Amino acid sequence: MPQGFAIVGCGMIAEFHAAAIAELRGAKLVACMSSRKASADKFAEKHGCKSYTSLSEMLDDPEVTIVNICTPSGAHMEPALAAAKAGKHVVVEKPLEITLKRCDKIIDACEAAGVRLCTIFPSRFGGANQELKKAVESGRFGRLTLGDTFVKWWRSQEYYDSGGWRGTWELDGGGAYMNQAIHNVDLIYWMMGDVAEVSAVTATLAHERIEVEDVGVAALKFANGAVGTITATTSAFPGLLKKTEIHGTEGSAIVEQDEILMWDFAKKDRRDASIKKKFGGAGETSGGAADPKAISHQGHMLQLKDFVKSIETGSEPVVDGREGRKSVEIILAIYQSSWTGKRVSLPLKRDPKRPA
Repeated sequence: MPQGFAIVGCGMIAEFHAAAIAELRGAKLVACMSSRKASADKFAEKHGCKSYTSLSEMLDDPEVTIVNICTPSGAHMEPALAAAKAGKHVVVEKPLEITLKRCDKIIDACEAAGVRLCTIFPSRFGGANQELKKAVESGRFGRLTLGDTFVKWWRSQEYYDSGGWRGTWELDGGGAYMNQAIHNVDLIYWMMGDVAEVSAVTATLAHERIEVEDVGVAALKFANGAVGTITATTSAFPGLLKKTEIHGTEGSAIVEQDEILMWDFAKKDRRDASIKKKFGGAGETSGGAADPKAISHQGHMLQLKDFVKSIETGSEPVVDGREGRKSVEIILAIYQSSWTGKRVSLPLKRDPKRPA
């Protein structure tokens, strides 16, 4: 029997989930749910699945085995808890949630129900990033010294005005860091290891009628002693490709989107030439630098493939709930530092309180 996927929330990101599911062997999109009937019906007609406006009715559908949560960021917890209680495996679009408390409730509910949980971070599944991770794990960089990541994107005022939840603390959970740069926050942690300390400055400079930051710079100290930065913005016209740079005593590598710009190590490897040749060409998309719709669904497909495998084999998914929580914690530490003007140590003991 194929795994039956259901999608909660029928907005833009749900289209990427649907496209990814359509390419998965042994999987089928069987249902979608939106509180707005017109949205659910339109999505269902396009993708050939059942339409629901009631979450409980959708969860009662015996064909549904996996539920993908594609609601606004600050509305992930409620459907995730309901899905876990119904015995469904849970996929949550990034971020897992916008506070640690809400993340923990999702993680605890899935563990209590004995269902699998994953957080969507498709950048981990890109070929260049996979090779970069292998190089880190095999010690090719020597001692890691510096890890930097940059998300210098552009979002128009119309983007923020297009949805009442965009740019709000309540449902977006933050701005350039929580919504856009979180993929690279996850990547830099994945490559460099746990973050021990953060010092950050954020601002809102290019957009009106938003509560959150559209630019920020964070300095990091990692638990292994290395340092680094995370730069995030939605105010850099016309929008640049995202980039990650890893440096150590025996090597340096730079990945822009899914293209390797630099791959240089003191100790050469016979695969180096083929890696540079394979990932040295221009990428197929703009990576969402200016248009959030201009991303590929291939990363989603590879991650959902991994998730289905984890369910069927009993293994852990590559990005489970606790992995997904890490990026939220780092970003919340960045926000706390920017609000207080002080360095912030991790792990956080509690969710930071926004200034009045």
